[in-house]
This record gives sequence, C-alpha cells and structure tokens, in this order.
Amino acid sequence: MCGRYRLTAKERYLRDHFGLDEDISWSPRWNIAPTQQVPIVRQHKSQPKRIFDLVRWGLIPYWAKDPSIATKTINAMSETAGEKPAFRDAMSLRRCLIPADGFYEWRTIGSKQKQPFNIGMADDSVFAFAGLWGLRSLVGSWCYQICSRGELPQALRCQAHEEISRERAGKPSRER
Repeated sequence: MCGRYRLTAKERYLRDHFGLDEDISWSPRWNIAPTQQVPIVRQHKSQPKRIFDLVRWGLIPYWAKDPSIATKTINAMSETAGEKPAFRDAMSLRRCLIPADGFYEWRTIGSKQKQPFNIGMADDSVFAFAGLWGLRSLVGSWCYQICSRGELPQALRCQAHEEISRERAGKPSRER
C-alpha cells in the first residue's frame, strides 16, 4: 500500500494529461505524506468535465466523531472497499483519480533502518491511483484515500518492488 508518493509534473502537463478545462495551481512535491493537501481529479457533479481539487489525504467517514480517524483511512483495498463501512458510500458515489509520477516502497535493512525505493513509470510519465473522496470537511478541505490492489500493473513493477513484496510475505528473496 502506498504511504508516500510524489507528483513532480508541471501544471500544464497535468492539465493536458487529465483533460482539464481550467488552469490549475500546483507546485511539484517529492514526498507527499498522509494528512497533507494533495491534488485529485474528479468528475463534475452535473457537467461532463473534470475538476482539479486540493484535498487532505485521509478519509473521514460522515459518521466519525473523531477526525483523527483520517490517519487510519489513508488506503483502501479496492477488492473490499465497497464492503467496509468507512469506504462504502464513497466507493459507490465519490471516486477520483490521484495524479502521481512515483511512489515509495521501503526495504528494511537491519533491525532499524529502512531504504526507500521510488517506483514509477519507465518513462517517468504521470499515472493515477484510484481514489475516493468524502463530503466531510476538515479545515476547509475534502478528504480522500488511495485504493489499491494487491498486484501492481506490469508497467510499474520493478525488481526492488518484487523483492520488497516477497520479504513482506515472508518468502525468501530470489537469487540474482
């Protein structure tokens, strides 16, 4: 699951890549973390156009009394999000795209150190995570979380990701 990612593409490229009608305001960032303001692309409610919004990463379900739940709802598994109370409504009503050009996976080295690996497209192009956004406002912003599947698309796979996944599953590393 993605806990950090990057979006370093220029505003004009993002506008053109996602078919946005209006200019956007975005500054490249190399280490986007949960609870920070981040961009999403969503469909306009009543018009056939896409909207670029800045939202807070971490979904707050409408029924939650404590906004700190947002730190626990930064990721959802696409296979089960429709069944989970925290994600069910957003899954059926409020989907979005989360632009990115890389994300980070960490490999544990020794007992306390972790090595980050940036994983992205071979040509460094922009891609999008599937996301959900919520109606509950927190400090004037919408909230969202990333939906992911257990397997990465082939275009995003790399040896480092495969090795990290095997280590997490408790399987021995492949010989190189």
